Amino acid sequence: MKLKNLTGYSILGFAALTTFSFSGCQEKIPEELPNILWLTSEDNSPLLGCYGDEFATTPNLDKLASEGFLYTHAYANAPVCAPARNTIITGIYATSGGNQHMRSYYPKSEVVKTYPEFLREAGYYCTNNSKTDYNTESIDPKLIWDESSNKAHYKNRAPGQPFFAVFNTTISHESSLHDSIPDEQLRHIPDEVPIPPHHPATPGMKHDWAQYYDKVEDMDTQIGKWLIELEEAGLAENTIVFYYGDHGGVVARSKRYVYETGTHVPFIVRIPEKYKYLFPEKEPGSKVNRLISFVDLAPTLLSIAGIEIPDFMQGNAFLGKQKTEDPEFAYMFRGRMDERYDMSRAVRDQKFRYIRNYMPYRIYGQHLEYLWRAPSIRSWEEAYLNGECNETQSIFWEPKPVEELYDTENDPWEINNLAANPAYADVLERMRVANRGWVSRIKDTGFIPEADRVDRAGETPMYDYMRSGKIDLEPIIDAAETATLGKAENLSLLQSYLKSDESAIRYWGATGLLILGKEAAPAKGDLLAVLNDKSANVITVASEALYNLGEEEAAKNALLSVLENPNEFARAHALNAIDCVEEKSPEMINGVVDMIKTSPEMTRNRYDLRAARWLVEKWGLNPADYELEFDW
Repeated sequence: MKLKNLTGYSILGFAALTTFSFSGCQEKIPEELPNILWLTSEDNSPLLGCYGDEFATTPNLDKLASEGFLYTHAYANAPVCAPARNTIITGIYATSGGNQHMRSYYPKSEVVKTYPEFLREAGYYCTNNSKTDYNTESIDPKLIWDESSNKAHYKNRAPGQPFFAVFNTTISHESSLHDSIPDEQLRHIPDEVPIPPHHPATPGMKHDWAQYYDKVEDMDTQIGKWLIELEEAGLAENTIVFYYGDHGGVVARSKRYVYETGTHVPFIVRIPEKYKYLFPEKEPGSKVNRLISFVDLAPTLLSIAGIEIPDFMQGNAFLGKQKTEDPEFAYMFRGRMDERYDMSRAVRDQKFRYIRNYMPYRIYGQHLEYLWRAPSIRSWEEAYLNGECNETQSIFWEPKPVEELYDTENDPWEINNLAANPAYADVLERMRVANRGWVSRIKDTGFIPEADRVDRAGETPMYDYMRSGKIDLEPIIDAAETATLGKAENLSLLQSYLKSDESAIRYWGATGLLILGKEAAPAKGDLLAVLNDKSANVITVASEALYNLGEEEAAKNALLSVLENPNEFARAHALNAIDCVEEKSPEMINGVVDMIKTSPEMTRNRYDLRAARWLVEKWGLNPADYELEFDW
């Protein structure tokens, strides 16, 4: 396949000599490469008029949808920015490359090449204005883009050169709720805002929703300015325009969570008549029901540009000559969110969403420093603690079920879990099998706890490590699936996991015993035996399980030992457990304080320090009394 004509920027290798059939009509493919403009916004679900939201004020995006194609089932693979952007830039799930935790900086495999590099080789002038946040230190924006800055622009390209340009707006980002605008200055009225059933209608909740709709309107205005700029440059007829949000958001239980509210995104593509052969439906203004997700973006770009999609990419092209059949499922994931550990995977088909929670012993609403800056979640937590939330609104503050299943057509807010409903047993099994097949197929790194994987892989990219023959993933996934079911009948099997030579299996064995609570009493001796394990993750989970079984002293000493571990992620994991077992002994206070004092750097990007600072606040300690200074 010919990829590039260096002088004419054409795709003659398969384009000009090819016709494309759509609904029986033959469309000749133009010789020149199309320009591609990506307009992206942050932290917004499809709260747009064109998606049926009557409270939204989004005239520019509504107009774009009328001129293009609106995708009804578009998803971020991660419900938070950096892992989602890692998936986009690489064309592989961040869980496959080991970059799913928010944030992390693990190396990228050299096997995996970013999409701008392919486009530049094909003759495109590639610019990024300007967010990167690729969740790895291996991707240098200066090397993969022609320009990546707040001045990057397609107007700087060579004459006649096709461009691929990204413009990103942060107007609707979560941080837009951190400083409250007075009610009387809001354009959307708090008392009129529609409140989802899982949220209590507190003044703080209504205010943040109204303020957020204002920010979405402001974001829409910025999108309109970029579209006008393209029109005035005389480039609209030669440019394919993509608009999408980088994940859902932003009021609590959206961003960071693998629900519709966290992963369903607005996605609109406007294709000029000149490139009609790319139309996904007969006419502009149509809706496209195909399931798409961010892992599909890189292969789709290459398909449009006439570049052969490499084997390492894990998505499906949804436009262009290499467009695939419509997939049955889209897949999503949740890992560590800043200082808080969690692990969930999700599968979405046209109607149902399945969620598998691998840490069901943790509540949804774990305290997260950045999330708690919004008044809405603080008011929600207060309402719950005061007994003012109904059953639906209380779920967020309680431990998770191991499986969730929702009929999104009839339950768009996903509040009626059907996983235990016998009428949906076949659906549950079908999607359970899909999840298992996916995590196996991509070699999901999340089944190895983070501190453990740092110790075992070192500087080797996890993508390479998982394919090196040094690990047998399937037995580990088997252990995780069994352990998280929380069935007492598996007690002896969980005890056998603790004796495995594979540390990840020992971790899942301890996890299963933690989930069993007091039913794990016969395994107390086995848990005590692993308090000297080589894996800090095993020690932490076993310690938490032992707190449930009355072995507080041994568990406390084991957790204190992990606080001295040089691995910051081991310490963060232990601090999560200390918080959850409500351990506040003088020894533990001194252990946490000593950990903070001996830290080489005091920054908010150290997630062990974020977790430790929360404990200092929760315990009501005066930092000055312990000679602690936080510079954030």
